[in-house]
Amino acid sequence: MSRFLRTCLTALATGLVLTTAAAASDPEAGAAVFRKCQACHAVGEGAQNRVGPQLNDLFGRTAGGLEDYRYSPAMVKAGEDGLVWNEESLAAYLASPRGVVKGTKMAFAGLKAEADRDNVLAYLATFSSAEAPAAEAETPEPAEAETAQAEMVQPEPAPAATAPAAPEGAAAGDGLVLKLGREATAEEVAAWDIDIRPDGLGLPDGRGTVADGMFIYDDNCAACHGDFGEGIGRWPVLAGGQGTLTHDRPNKTVGSYWPYLSTVYDYVRRTMPFGNARSLSDDEVYALTAYILYLNDIVVDEDFELSKDTFATIEMPNEPNFKDDDRPEEAHYTKDEPCMTDCVAGKAEIKMHAAVLDVTPEDTGDNEAPAVGIE
Repeated sequence: MSRFLRTCLTALATGLVLTTAAAASDPEAGAAVFRKCQACHAVGEGAQNRVGPQLNDLFGRTAGGLEDYRYSPAMVKAGEDGLVWNEESLAAYLASPRGVVKGTKMAFAGLKAEADRDNVLAYLATFSSAEAPAAEAETPEPAEAETAQAEMVQPEPAPAATAPAAPEGAAAGDGLVLKLGREATAEEVAAWDIDIRPDGLGLPDGRGTVADGMFIYDDNCAACHGDFGEGIGRWPVLAGGQGTLTHDRPNKTVGSYWPYLSTVYDYVRRTMPFGNARSLSDDEVYALTAYILYLNDIVVDEDFELSKDTFATIEMPNEPNFKDDDRPEEAHYTKDEPCMTDCVAGKAEIKMHAAVLDVTPEDTGDNEAPAVGIE
């Protein structure tokens, strides 16, 4: 076989391999895998920095290169040492972030499946411009430039922001001393009023099963809390720890310490996923809460469905060890004669401070305390 023919076949085989690899990468599948990342990273139109930097135009970017994001010193140093994000370096970083950049503040353990990494890279590539510099546009002739300038459409100015209208029958600032603001509408109050009592009062309508919660957890929570709630790095452990509360180093998890299920639902609903709070629907929060119960063996059936109707049937293991705050009933807080008690205590405190300041009690008088020594 001639050298020329061998070279052609090699080039053809290489091209087939690259084409096959590109075809194997699926941006749509990568979008699904990226849900594990979106708690910390945003990508796409209007993407902003979150816990991690936004990932638009990631390919070709120097590590630690966004000016408006505060990177770890380790990531900045990696960029100064020449680390640039491309398909090869990103694939290695996605497999083991801390293995590539030791000391990075990224807590994600990494994508272990090569197919997941390839698909995520294909997805991120759809938000990156071509790495090659664009061809320089030819300078138009003066006449052409004037025509082009005349044809430019000026954008319409953005409408001025207006204050929300006051509810019907109430003027802005009506009844307030400073005449500022307005009465909140029923819809605004309902949006704020989302607290839930231990007896379930305040729960929204909805339902979700353990099986549904498993997929939601894998997409939104496992990156920080581990596949089974064991926690990754410095992120909280969610499951286990039963029987450790009397140890020197108790393991306080949802299953071992938290007293009420309403706390779990309310916390997940308000704050999770980390960096993308309030993005879950009520049904998804029900399902996710059910799965957390499953991880802690509080429920054992994958078909268990958590809802307003079944919520009150769940009793957290550590609830009996919590008690109501009864301090107001203690003798120290009981004052049958408030004025007399306060006066006696006040005189005693004055004498104590007088002694500290080397002032005789007679100098304080019976009815008036000295200006000094009073806290």
